[in-house]
Amino acid sequence: MADSKIAIVTGASAGIGKKTALALLADGWSVALAGRRADALQAAIVEAGADGARALAVPTDVSDPASVKALFDTAVANFGRLDLVFNNAGQNAPGVPLEELTDAQWRTVVDVNLTGVLWCIREAFRVMKAQSPMGGRIINNGSISAHTPRPDSSPYTATKHAVTGLTKTAALDGRKYDIAVGQIDIGNAETEMAARMRSGVKQADGEIKPEAMMDVGEVARAVVHMASLPLDANILTLTVMATKMPFVGRG
Repeated sequence: MADSKIAIVTGASAGIGKKTALALLADGWSVALAGRRADALQAAIVEAGADGARALAVPTDVSDPASVKALFDTAVANFGRLDLVFNNAGQNAPGVPLEELTDAQWRTVVDVNLTGVLWCIREAFRVMKAQSPMGGRIINNGSISAHTPRPDSSPYTATKHAVTGLTKTAALDGRKYDIAVGQIDIGNAETEMAARMRSGVKQADGEIKPEAMMDVGEVARAVVHMASLPLDANILTLTVMATKMPFVGRG
């Protein structure tokens, strides 16, 4: 166990989180997979062919600080230390006009996408600055929406812009503890949730158009690369996107 790097991946039951957890396990990491669905986490571990010595399913609600603390305590108790956190868990709201957004829809997205990331960063700092050797790496999932909005996406876009602020501040504050903090901004990775974009999604001019997609495995490979760097090097921000998606330029 001492020879293996230790990671926590949130939102690991499906999509980007699951694919990244599997990629880290394949690269020799030990991983605590966190998510709300215990059965899906266990299924991911079975799919990876990993044993209990290197893979751990930890049902977690990142919007609950007590649940986040329990996740980190469980990971350290099982693996002995922590080298990487991939803050990937995310929540969206229905694509409705801003004036129709409910209070509950706004708060749910903020609680998961922003406050949940803060809780995880806080616990990572607590663990990483106290362990020996000190330090570790945190990678936040920012999304293309951290740069440019889609129509009817106020909660998601606002939280992802805010994650960029958290990333930069944590990168600064983590220096004294040898904690490197970076962000990956992902555009149109083909997951179960995003697959609808192939058939059509609302554009800035109101038209519904299909968009180019990329293999979600490319995101996982990018995270593994970021995680592979020594702690004296950091990728502060990395954008990985479908080459032909409407982001660069005017569409």
